[in-house]
Amino acid sequence: MAVLGQGQPALLVKVVMAGESCVGKTSIVRSYTEPGAPACSSSYLATIGIDFKVKPITLNDTRVKLQIWDTAGQERFHTLSTSYFRGAQGFVLVYDITNMDSFQGITSWMKDIHEKAGDEVDVILLGNKCDKESERVVPKRKGEKLAWEHGIHFFETSAKDNVNIEDAFSLLTKEILEKKSCVLYDLDVVDLNESKKRTCCAF
Repeated sequence: MAVLGQGQPALLVKVVMAGESCVGKTSIVRSYTEPGAPACSSSYLATIGIDFKVKPITLNDTRVKLQIWDTAGQERFHTLSTSYFRGAQGFVLVYDITNMDSFQGITSWMKDIHEKAGDEVDVILLGNKCDKESERVVPKRKGEKLAWEHGIHFFETSAKDNVNIEDAFSLLTKEILEKKSCVLYDLDVVDLNESKKRTCCAF
């Protein structure tokens, strides 16, 4: 996957990270948007509220600017986090393979996604921290089964070792574009009457 070139304005795609606190959402975003950056340590601070990164890519000759929103998983930020679900085209739903509670919370997060963003959004499920195989408590087959039940794709990932991170985001972006979802052109020139132009993708 190449970075953006010149020419037609990029399509703006909003992707939201979701899942319990400390499952590695921030580390996944950092691994994807800052290649080569040091892996986050186990003491990496939990996200407070909301943060986001921008990742410009080209997929099948289509210029895309991914706006990746990293939401807090703590219960006290739940209302704030889910308020950012509206208008998203895609979700990366994450659990920690060494934490059964984080896996069991996935169904609740899926319900929040459908309630706030609708049933047509694209979602991928990530079982993160697969580098900690000796501490695993969630079998891979459980993640595969849960993804199958919800009709979504599944990857086991490691933000630390950068395993399957690129593949997961590439697949999600491809699904969003193929669904012909309405996304926005990201324009450098701002028109006060129409700062963004809406288009329906048909790739």
